[in-house]
Amino acid sequence: MIKKQLLTVLFLSITFVGYTQTDTLRADTTYWQKSFNGGINFNQASFSSNWAGGGVNSISLGGLINGRALYQKEKWSWDNVADLQLGFVKQQNIGVRKAADQLYLNSVAGYKIANHLDLFMSGTFNSFFAAGYKYGERDSNNDGTKDSDLFVSRFFSPAFLTFAWGLAYKPVDWFSLRVSPFAPRFTFVTDDAVRYRETVAGSGVFVQDPTAVAYGVAAGKTVRTEWLAFQLQSELNKDIAPNVNLKVRYQMFLNYETFDPDHRLDISLTAKINRFFSSTFGLTSIYDSDISGDIQVQQVLGIGFLYNVTTFKEAKK
Repeated sequence: MIKKQLLTVLFLSITFVGYTQTDTLRADTTYWQKSFNGGINFNQASFSSNWAGGGVNSISLGGLINGRALYQKEKWSWDNVADLQLGFVKQQNIGVRKAADQLYLNSVAGYKIANHLDLFMSGTFNSFFAAGYKYGERDSNNDGTKDSDLFVSRFFSPAFLTFAWGLAYKPVDWFSLRVSPFAPRFTFVTDDAVRYRETVAGSGVFVQDPTAVAYGVAAGKTVRTEWLAFQLQSELNKDIAPNVNLKVRYQMFLNYETFDPDHRLDISLTAKINRFFSSTFGLTSIYDSDISGDIQVQQVLGIGFLYNVTTFKEAKK
């Protein structure tokens, strides 16, 4: 049943995109605008054994890739974005831990129906690259004490695939708002090892439990399907000062049956130091009651090498 549902959605998506591109197969590649950002951040700290101020030796390494390819011809457009990020930190006597992890892919096909208004269809994919843990929060001996790390995520556990149809408002090049009254979402958990539960409510002590619900996916299932849903997406990408770029992306997903909205906010501020070096600040905030009753926050600050190339004609890059 699930496979049939996925095939149905994928067929509709491919049909729509194929239809929008039927008269562009012979198009000149100059209709494409592309941009690519690739960066590596590295930080290191070390202390002598008699350092009076104390401290711990550490090394951190992170990489990020942001890519965009936009096709525009007459009333048709096809916008594709990839935001990829992965980072690790190693501290003395602790080992290697994940510090940043994001896999975000988005593709939007649109047809202009009025000034600043498009009909659109989009597909969005979110997941992680590497295994993730809640450090020091697992009770492996079932004795009520925290004695090890809790395995909570990996690639495709979870993963979120959302399709959306609706109306897009684009008043300027650097801002867009998309409203989707029909936005089915598929949540995947392909590894039961990431399922866990709290031993006692409010205790903060957890155990791995393959029978627990994980990210809204019931035990014995690998996917949760939410057909009847609403999605709101807003994006801002603007140079707010010379060599300073601000990106903001907000997503709201509302299941019509549960009427419990999920929210995600991504903020990225990049300041270019010179041709090859820049400083980057990133903030991600998520509220999803299927994962946690509290707001989740991730913040990253780094200075490192950044390579950028673009063919975009407008200020938006």
